Amino acid sequence: MNQSQDLSHQAGQKMGQAQEKTSLMADKARETAQSAMDSMQQAGQQMQAKAQGATDAIKDTMGMNK
Repeated sequence: MNQSQDLSHQAGQKMGQAQEKTSLMADKARETAQSAMDSMQQAGQQMQAKAQGATDAIKDTMGMNK
C-alpha cells in the first residue's frame, strides 16, 4: 500500500469512528430527553392529583361535595 492509499484508509477509519461516536451521542441525547419528558409527565400528574385533593377538601369544608 502506498502512502496515498494509507492516508485514504486512515481518513476512512477516522470518518467511521466519528460517525459511530455521533450516533452514540445522539442515542444518549434521545434517552436523556425521553427521561426528562417522563419525569415532567409524572410531576404533572402528581400536581393534578394534589390540586384535585385540595379542591375536594375545600368542597367538603364548604359542604359542596355530594
